[in-house]
Amino acid sequence: MAKIDLTSFEWRELIFQGKNKEYGAYKMRSDSDRRHNMSMMIIAVVAVVGFSLPSLINLVKPKQQVVDVGVTSLSKLNKPAEVKNDVKKAEAAIPPPDLKNSVKFTAPVIKKDEEVTEDNALKSQEELTNTKGAISLADVKGIENGTVDIADVKAVVTQEVEEKVYNVIEQMPVFPGGESELLGYIGKNLKYPIIAQENGIQGKVIVRFVVTKNGSVDKVEVVRQLDPACDREAIRVIRSLPKFIPGKQNGVNVSVWYTLPITFKLE
Repeated sequence: MAKIDLTSFEWRELIFQGKNKEYGAYKMRSDSDRRHNMSMMIIAVVAVVGFSLPSLINLVKPKQQVVDVGVTSLSKLNKPAEVKNDVKKAEAAIPPPDLKNSVKFTAPVIKKDEEVTEDNALKSQEELTNTKGAISLADVKGIENGTVDIADVKAVVTQEVEEKVYNVIEQMPVFPGGESELLGYIGKNLKYPIIAQENGIQGKVIVRFVVTKNGSVDKVEVVRQLDPACDREAIRVIRSLPKFIPGKQNGVNVSVWYTLPITFKLE
């Protein structure tokens, strides 16, 4: 049996004899030789490049320079010069004696009435108060002159402890008569600033203040401003408020922040 070349022109014409050669299969069969040859060339190039790539990298890669570092044996090193210890030992300082401040107290001696003179007699509180002598001197050991004023020894340090102000408590403070009386008081005493009226300014000023544990108003401040004149008027009215019924926390009167809006409205 003869060998058949499937890619030959005669074989292709034999297969497509009497058929539509404009169909895509005929054209694909005609170009198959060229495609096969191109594929084989690409595979061959890729294979050659792949096998030769490591060699190309080694050629391009710069050679590493080996630096010869000399190693010196420790036995050949010169011995360091001996350093003379010229530091003298500091003489141990003798600690000063402990300073003990003690007030000399003379023990009372019981004597007969006839042996007691006027100078040695125990003075009454009134006589001590009216005396012009210095009665606050005490004999203290460790003081240069042997005496010191007790008023200088006893230093009384007073530090004012700031009172805690709560934000929310169990029982909030109440204005006498309730909220309606509070709003009525503000409405009667609030004076609309003329300059604000002329400029047509109206709105709310939100004021925050502290109702102390005795009911008085303290630390008045504006939280939301409207106009400088209106803000000052709102602060003035709040400061003029009478005492509240104090708020309570765990049954004890405490200070608490109180927020109140004040409205300025043109009629």
